[in-house]
Amino acid sequence: PMFITNYNKAKAAGLFVGAYYFAGKNFRGTEAGFADAQRFIKILEGLKFEYPIFLDIEAQENRYKEEITDAAVAFCEEMEKAGYFVGIYASDISGFKDKLNHERIKDFAHWVARYGKEPEVCKSYGIWQYTSKGSVSGIVGSVDMDLSQIDYAKTIKEKGFNNYPKQEKKKKKVKEA
Repeated sequence: PMFITNYNKAKAAGLFVGAYYFAGKNFRGTEAGFADAQRFIKILEGLKFEYPIFLDIEAQENRYKEEITDAAVAFCEEMEKAGYFVGIYASDISGFKDKLNHERIKDFAHWVARYGKEPEVCKSYGIWQYTSKGSVSGIVGSVDMDLSQIDYAKTIKEKGFNNYPKQEKKKKKVKEA
C-alpha cells in the first residue's frame, strides 16, 4: 500500500529507484509467472526505474524447483517484452541453488542475498545483499545493505528500459579535408 508513496519520496530525494515483486508460495508454473508479470506491469505503468525490476523468490517450497523456475522464466520474459530490465532476487543457497534451475535463469540479472561472506553458489551477480543488520540515518531499525557491481542506471537509461526513452547515439561529425 505504500509503494507509490515510497517511490515518490525516493525520487524527490534524488535516489535511484528499483522495484521487486514478492512472489507468493503458489508461484509455480508458466501461467502463474505470466499472470504475476501482467499484474506487476500494470502497477509499474508510467513509473521510471534506474535499477532493475526484480522477482523475489523465497516463499516457495523447494520441492517445486522446476515449476518455480518455469514461473520465474515466464515472469522475466513477460517483463522484458514490456520493456523492463529484469532480474531475480534470491538467497545464494536456499534460493538460487534450492529453488531455481540456474541454467534456465542465468541470463537474467541476479541480486544475491548471502550474509557474512560473498556468494558461493551464485558467483555471477550484479548486486550482493551482504547483511540485514545495517543502519541508515532516518530509518528506525535494521536494514538490508547491498553492493551493486554494475552501473544499472546508465544501461537502463541509455537502452530505454524501465519506461525511459531510448537514447539516440550522437553521430560524430566528420571534418572535411
